[in-house]
Amino acid sequence: MKDFKIWRSILRDPIRITVTIGGQLVDRSVENYTDEDFELIEEHEKALATLTMALSLDIAQGFREYTSAKALWEAFIEVYEGNEDMKESRQDMLRQKFNMFNYIPGETLEAQLQRFTVLTTNMDIIFLTKSEINKKILNALPRSWDMNVVVIKKTKDLNHLSLAEIMAVIKACDIDDK
Repeated sequence: MKDFKIWRSILRDPIRITVTIGGQLVDRSVENYTDEDFELIEEHEKALATLTMALSLDIAQGFREYTSAKALWEAFIEVYEGNEDMKESRQDMLRQKFNMFNYIPGETLEAQLQRFTVLTTNMDIIFLTKSEINKKILNALPRSWDMNVVVIKKTKDLNHLSLAEIMAVIKACDIDDK
């Protein structure tokens, strides 16, 4: 079951229970908290605990200073997704890997297809058309596949085949060749 209250608590600023006295906003004393106030605080603590318990001990040590779920979540985003320059560099690296993807001599067809699947899965942040993905995997097959590649390109609509479908076609050709 998903707890959307926890997620909302992560996205909200830290809980601060206040009251207006004489036109000024001041923290309410704990003895004056309502049941709703306690529920909000418990929700926030549960959100913070959920995030921190998901971390291994060595990683959690680096995030000890964060006392609110929102601050911790924002720190995760900064560290693991990075800033715009880091994201752009990651995209450039993935594009380069995609452009350089090729058959490795001695590699099995299954290993090559698996390696390509991992690469394209990591590239979900970069928009590629089905045609670009399908042509890349076909062009990366070993030279012994040249005739099969020509036939596949001529007979299949590469603009509409999913990666799973093109891999099924490649595997079928491999079985037929054997």
